[in-house]
Amino acid sequence: MGEALKGLKRNTMCGELREEHIGTKFTVMGWVQRKRNLGGLVFIDLRDRTGILQVVFGEKINTEAFHKSDSVKPEYCIAVTGELVKRESVNAGMPTGMVELKGESIKILSESETPPIYIKEGLDAAENIRLKYRYLDLRRPDMQRIFFIRHKAAKAIRDFLDDNGFLEVETPMLTKSTPEGARDYLVPSRNYPGMFYALPQSPQLFKQLLMVSGFDRYFQIVKCFRDEDLRANRQPEFTQVDIELSFVEEDDVMELNEKLIAHVFKKVLNKEIPTPFRRMPYREAMEKYGSDKPDLRFGMEIKDLTDAVKNSEFKVFAEAVKSGGSVRALTVKSGSTMGRKDIDRLGEFVKTYKAKGLAWIAYKEDEIKSPIAKFLTEEEMKNIIEKAEAETGDLILIVADKNSVVLQSLGALRLEIAKKLELLKDNNEFNFVWITEFPLLEYDEEEGRYFAAHHPFTAPMEEDIKYLDSDPGRVRAKAYDMVLNGEELGGGSIRIHDTDLQEKMFRVLGFTSESAWERFGFLLEAFKFGPPPHGGLAFGFDRMVMFLADTDNIKDVIAFPKNQNAFCNLTEAPNSVDEKQLNELGIEINQKPNK
Repeated sequence: MGEALKGLKRNTMCGELREEHIGTKFTVMGWVQRKRNLGGLVFIDLRDRTGILQVVFGEKINTEAFHKSDSVKPEYCIAVTGELVKRESVNAGMPTGMVELKGESIKILSESETPPIYIKEGLDAAENIRLKYRYLDLRRPDMQRIFFIRHKAAKAIRDFLDDNGFLEVETPMLTKSTPEGARDYLVPSRNYPGMFYALPQSPQLFKQLLMVSGFDRYFQIVKCFRDEDLRANRQPEFTQVDIELSFVEEDDVMELNEKLIAHVFKKVLNKEIPTPFRRMPYREAMEKYGSDKPDLRFGMEIKDLTDAVKNSEFKVFAEAVKSGGSVRALTVKSGSTMGRKDIDRLGEFVKTYKAKGLAWIAYKEDEIKSPIAKFLTEEEMKNIIEKAEAETGDLILIVADKNSVVLQSLGALRLEIAKKLELLKDNNEFNFVWITEFPLLEYDEEEGRYFAAHHPFTAPMEEDIKYLDSDPGRVRAKAYDMVLNGEELGGGSIRIHDTDLQEKMFRVLGFTSESAWERFGFLLEAFKFGPPPHGGLAFGFDRMVMFLADTDNIKDVIAFPKNQNAFCNLTEAPNSVDEKQLNELGIEINQKPNK
């Protein structure tokens, strides 16, 4: 049975003991990793968050402790006192492998049933089991290392921002719903029947109000919430590093955040990150890589073949160009040996991005092989090869359609080929780039109106303000995203700080003056009282830790994550609540909970 500590004090951690500590008596506490009974000796590997220490019990060391140790099983929580000695069979593979503790006394602090998952590194267990028994999953050393990295990253961020004059200010969790973007999580109010708070998708408006308040430099490492359909690396609640500064322009914000990232990578990984980062306008990113978050660790840029085929008799190409679209290609170096089945699979892949199909040309040493060769003149084929910058042995993959489909499908195909050919298998570099000059607005054909590409408070570039009424889609934003290895690490913008321009922005987005004031009146009111020019940025902290910890699963870096359906396997949340609670809130459920 478990026993209380009864004044017993731990005076070291298991993973901290080394040869220089030999001859000293220690008390360690932790969990039994494994036990080996070798007749007159019992060996226990004792684990805490710092590592594993071998403890040896023997009749000649202490008879009572020896017999008690024999009843111990894996994952029992125990305390052991004894003298540290040199280990007879050295284990060079572990930091404490030169020493062991001679167990002179043992206390079983609590017993354990056989765990449903193994407490070991590199566990290959079903995700639902790992999440249901997350507290056991988190005992594993590789998981604990991730959270040590997360802690170090958060500390590095706080230290850097503190040194640079930032104040950490907490903003409300219960706020007003502003449904322009992802869905809000709503919280019913008991004191105001029929009314709701919303959990924040971001502290955006509050951090702008703090700039109006004169705080000048604010930051917060904060939980945010979005009730949206989840993808592999999205969670309904996530952590954001939120930053805002006054009296700045784009360059100021970008330069400061480059230094912040370089500081974090140096402190956590001892990795030097060269600055300044490369900058690339949105249009260039889309045309070269088919993505506003391009992975620049490999080449394979998209090539525009439109001019080479605009007068072609091949209808697929000619009609795409005639309807205002384009014909573009990827050149796969040494790809002409790729089999027909593999190419057909790539053709099916681009169809998932609404492309009608994939044309291809294999530029072999003794021939040009292509199902479309018969539709092209010799001159057109020569021009295609030249524009595609193809050499002997290369494979040219072509999509013809409207621009958005061509760029999106080839951008995705570029990443798929890199994965298939393992172009990044041994690539451990961190390739940062700023994407700038985003479109301010995006047109939604179904809704028949413009939406803010980032959010409604992003400032337009001064030279484009004149197009807000006549050609809104042409307006570029003072927005910037930091991209790392094909993932958006953070994004931000210079904000609108002029009431008239902010109201105009709302009009372009289809808000009436009344609806804009109803939703955002507190911000517009604040802007009457001398707001400074300001801007900021927010990093996805969970995603940052994924890079630092070298994992591609966001659930690995969150202590108690939800599954892909936003369900907590551990606590079984969301769940039904008592009728009494609903009555107090004036809520009636017209849909039975579906477990």
